[in-house]
Amino acid sequence: MSLPATVRVKLSSEAAESISISRVVIQDLPLRDLIEHMLGVTGKDEERIRELLLRGALVSGASRFRWTGWEADLAALRELLDTFPGDEPARPFAVERCVRAVLRGGRQAIDIPREAGARKPLLRKSSFWDRLMETAAAGETRYLHYSYKDRADCYRLDLAVGAAEKLRAAGGIVRYTTLRDHIRSADFAWAELYVER
Repeated sequence: MSLPATVRVKLSSEAAESISISRVVIQDLPLRDLIEHMLGVTGKDEERIRELLLRGALVSGASRFRWTGWEADLAALRELLDTFPGDEPARPFAVERCVRAVLRGGRQAIDIPREAGARKPLLRKSSFWDRLMETAAAGETRYLHYSYKDRADCYRLDLAVGAAEKLRAAGGIVRYTTLRDHIRSADFAWAELYVER
């Protein structure tokens, strides 16, 4: 059986609340969009995607998708999956397309979107994001994988003690108080860097 162009989906919220009645929205979702939600959970695992299509249910982030399941044709599914990007370990790190960084190594990861890190306090010439990208450009970034959830390639940057200290100090120029405090007090040793294609 060939794959349908759209799937009638019941969409509801999976918000964690003590008592909640969430509205169910019914919509015709392009199959490609539904598969893209699955890729964030399964990667390009054909068998797992076929199982989800047959089961007719998926939880992605705070959303629950339900539909009438069906047996997907493996050849057609493989052809559709080939149209999605995949891992490219030879792809070089591109500072100008980096959209998100996650500082790791301590007890809590620190998520820094480019927009938040690039905000400069008044009369400052550079931002925390500028300092972070200078560190990344000077260091050795290693390709990890393609993140379907983020629609970006993920790289790892190991931070020497001196580089981590400089970034911690540069955290003082972050405009957002909570983010600034997290960066300055955290014990991070490496960063995940997400680069859009």
